[in-house]
Amino acid sequence: MGKKDVISKEILKNIARDISKHILHIDIKEDMEIINQEFTRVESRESDLLFQNGDEIVHIEIQNDNHPQMNLRMHRYYSDILFLYEEYKISQYMVYIGRAKCNMKSEIKRDRIDYSYDIIDMRDIACEELIQSNDPSAIALSILCDFKEQDKQTVINTILRKLRELNDDNAFEKYLEIVTLYSTNRGLEENVKKGVEMLTVDIEKTPFYQIGVEKGKVEERFDNAILMIEKFKLSIDDIVKELNIKKEELLEYMKQTKSNSKRSRGRPPIDNKS
Repeated sequence: MGKKDVISKEILKNIARDISKHILHIDIKEDMEIINQEFTRVESRESDLLFQNGDEIVHIEIQNDNHPQMNLRMHRYYSDILFLYEEYKISQYMVYIGRAKCNMKSEIKRDRIDYSYDIIDMRDIACEELIQSNDPSAIALSILCDFKEQDKQTVINTILRKLRELNDDNAFEKYLEIVTLYSTNRGLEENVKKGVEMLTVDIEKTPFYQIGVEKGKVEERFDNAILMIEKFKLSIDDIVKELNIKKEELLEYMKQTKSNSKRSRGRPPIDNKS
């Protein structure tokens, strides 16, 4: 995604809203007051998201890189907010979506200051719960979360497939843009591109799939799988799932096929002369 400043404020606010709802579980209702406050001292600063939730003021900052003085910046926001909303409780969250490991401080304890705020690293959150949601914004956020030991391409394919199922063309394009934006923070741009290409291929309508289903022979299904992998550049994990075959058996078949091909090429020509 590059530096945070290159992202439009509208996109940042949308990200912060989604994180507030799905990660912090603070639901921003339609009539909830979003505070558009610009704080000015030496320079002008606008918070990513500031809103009133009952008797509480919630402040959310989205951070894309490790700022060495983030704790000082958050403290300045706190004092500015407190100056205007002294009678309210103030809750602050810094949500880290960067690629490098988060190493920012979340407190200031010196002299007579005892200040802290919450840091949420999106990679510490398991993606599974968000993916299983039927809310497209939650599903889109899941690409920033922890995939655990799951294959990256398989997870991204699942994200894109669910977004496709839940949305019409216009809405899907919007969420695809969001997922693509998020993907740059995880180095997953190519995986998203490949996943989109796979969505355009209806495997069950390909001639290779139909042949395998009609004849039902294991070897033919393996041959069809190899053709799909080579022709459509689909992942092995997706193919074995679609064709209902075992990955280990397919890999062994591919190995044997390659070995037989090499032996055939190495045979001397047959002499038919008497």
